[in-house]
Amino acid sequence: MAFNLAQGLQKTSHEVFVITAVGEKEKEGWTEFEGLKIFRIYTYYHPRWRAYLSLYNFQTIPKIKKIIEEIKPEIVHAHNVHTWLSYYSLKIAKEQTTAVFLTAHDTMLYSYGKVVNEFKISWVQKLKNYRLRYNPIRNIIIRHYLKYVDKIVAVSDILRRALMNNGIKNVVTIHNGIDLDSWKTSSESVVNFKKRHGLEDKKIVLFVGRLSGAKGGENLVKAMAIVIKKCPKSVLLIAGREDSYADAIKDMARKENIAKHLIITGWLDRKEMVTAYQSSDILVFPSVYLDPFGMNNIEAMATQKPVIATCYGGAHEIVIDGETGYIVNPNNIYLFAEKISDLLKNESKAQAMGRRGRERVEKNFTLKQQVEKYRDLYRR
Repeated sequence: MAFNLAQGLQKTSHEVFVITAVGEKEKEGWTEFEGLKIFRIYTYYHPRWRAYLSLYNFQTIPKIKKIIEEIKPEIVHAHNVHTWLSYYSLKIAKEQTTAVFLTAHDTMLYSYGKVVNEFKISWVQKLKNYRLRYNPIRNIIIRHYLKYVDKIVAVSDILRRALMNNGIKNVVTIHNGIDLDSWKTSSESVVNFKKRHGLEDKKIVLFVGRLSGAKGGENLVKAMAIVIKKCPKSVLLIAGREDSYADAIKDMARKENIAKHLIITGWLDRKEMVTAYQSSDILVFPSVYLDPFGMNNIEAMATQKPVIATCYGGAHEIVIDGETGYIVNPNNIYLFAEKISDLLKNESKAQAMGRRGRERVEKNFTLKQQVEKYRDLYRR
């Protein structure tokens, strides 16, 4: 999303520089990618120290300071500084620029990981859940550095409420957007994609990204086991890298006797990902935590695919239940399976939902709209 926004801003005659972190020393330094000037800073530490080094990362701070001093930007817009670039970079930015903005893509401004709802989390809960990784002054210091930010942007209303309920003020909502022109592909590409992955004559249920417990992996496999009994030609297509959790999902699929109905593509580039969406019948988004937005939802809707999305997090701000797809509790396996089966069996309904989804993206979730909202925020 940050990449899309940077390109969108550059197309409106802004000069954009990007500072990011990399975990490989040989990749450090200036580079250019699709018209963007990017400086990569090498840094790495063990995740157990994140509650401390996310506040001030001695590996990155001197380099960030030097780069900002050289560029002399009028505005600094920060995304996800909570691991490698560290919150102290917000203070550096404010000392060198006119205004500083921070987009929150998750709850890490107050939490140590994923949360289920938008309610306040007590320090007792944090200590219980994170034990030795708990830093009692972490959130106090984060709120101190947030004073250097002119405006915090949440990518959904539910995330904004979660931040405010946990002591983060000065927050507005700007939903993510998508460049609709980049979500087109040829019928030939779809045919070749299906042939390559053995998807011809199949009903394809698509999941995009890294499938995990928090992303609803176990519930999805159990639901698909029910769906396949009703729709024997259906398959679960996971468009993403294979990792240790993917191996666990394969084991679970074998136990549910649906192993031959599970296909994992491996990593796909942007063009291939568009084809994966176009090749599918529906998208599933079954997160069981406060998933703030879910770009997968608008990507699927942009390709006229209906979405079955979780009731947790911000998906309900995107998907209209019964119109562009369904909103379900993914922990209700039978209801989840029922909604998947309904759209696989009723092709005309699925297509109508897909068309309405595309219309909703055109009206509410384009990159152009998102860029203009940020530009308006910058001007104010």
